Amino acid sequence: MLGEAAGLGGLFLAAFGAATILPFQSELIFAGLQLRTEIPVWALVLVASIGNTLGSVVNYALGVGLEHYRHKRWFPLTEAQLDRAQRWYARWGIWSLLFSWAPLGDGFTVVAGIMRTPLWLFVSLVAIAKTGRYIILAWLTSATLG
Repeated sequence: MLGEAAGLGGLFLAAFGAATILPFQSELIFAGLQLRTEIPVWALVLVASIGNTLGSVVNYALGVGLEHYRHKRWFPLTEAQLDRAQRWYARWGIWSLLFSWAPLGDGFTVVAGIMRTPLWLFVSLVAIAKTGRYIILAWLTSATLG
């Protein structure tokens, strides 16, 4: 029981870290726990999804904070570029959050903060993407290695 709790805690931390700009990976830990423990797959998916989604919220918060510096000389976009990007993102970019699970997905979550995406919408789309990712990973792990 204690080993399973530690495994789930480690998975949560790895999934959380993997969603931030830090160089973490959660897939190997997820697959290892799935293959080597008695932890139910639904619990692995739930814990990894929550950790990964919360890690993306950190990126969102970084984006919100970064936007505060939009008038600084070193800010990477001009005011006109940022306004144009915000208009585009408001119309189409929100759906990029469904790719937040992908290798460049962390950038989408930071941009969502810069663009002031409503938090409820951000969390909803990111949670769908992250949960889908772990469901597919669980299926691939059981189909390939199990």
